[in-house]
Amino acid sequence: MDLKLKDKVVVICGAAGKEGSIGETILSRLVDEGAIPAIIDRNDRGYQYAEKIQKKGIDALFCKTDVTKPEEIENAIRTIAEKYGRIDVVLNNVGVNDGVGLDASYEEFMQSLKLNMVSYFLIVKHALPFLKKSKGNILNIGSKVALTGQGRTSGYAASKGGVLALTREWAVDLVPFGIRSNAIIIAESWTPSYDSWIKTLPNGEAKLKSIVKKIPLENRMTETLEIADTCLFTISERSSHTTGQFIFVDGGYVHLDRALLTEQ
Repeated sequence: MDLKLKDKVVVICGAAGKEGSIGETILSRLVDEGAIPAIIDRNDRGYQYAEKIQKKGIDALFCKTDVTKPEEIENAIRTIAEKYGRIDVVLNNVGVNDGVGLDASYEEFMQSLKLNMVSYFLIVKHALPFLKKSKGNILNIGSKVALTGQGRTSGYAASKGGVLALTREWAVDLVPFGIRSNAIIIAESWTPSYDSWIKTLPNGEAKLKSIVKKIPLENRMTETLEIADTCLFTISERSSHTTGQFIFVDGGYVHLDRALLTEQ
């Protein structure tokens, strides 16, 4: 299926993670479809990714940005707009489950909100004039923590709850301009960060097996490629009448009957 993403300018925030991360996998799939990625991230890895993409004959841009600093976000969007003259998609993928809980300070809590939610607002705010011209769309990457809670991560949970609320708010706000706004919600996905976390636990292997058993569909983690492919379909013209939606790519983790998990 041709997703018609070729030469679309996609601002993707949080795409300079390690190889195999959700952001990096989405980035790779965008390149496969011929889209032009404009990467916003604070990690210098983004320079390497942009260079690698350019060697494939596809234009790409990396804007090193600390998304907790409003002026850096504004500068990044300005740089992208000056180079390409258009923005077709904003794909917000920043998410750090930072463990900022009730014992954290006010400053730590606010910093978590800035990183995990306020950055989404500012990127969309500054990209909006260009999205209006292109009748583009917005896709926010969310987390099941916004709906289920997790414990000991108030900042991240509040942020991701806010991201879902903003997704619907923007869908309403932007209907007059033909701009769609949706969110992908992820539960348990195997990423380099997840691997690192499991290895910090004294009973890591047992914990991993316990988690996997609770994923109804095939008792396995969601693959990052499955998330990326859903993202690409959602931002494409093939999903042209979908807006204000929370799309779960989680193997049924959040919604399906717990009775499915009863051992025979």
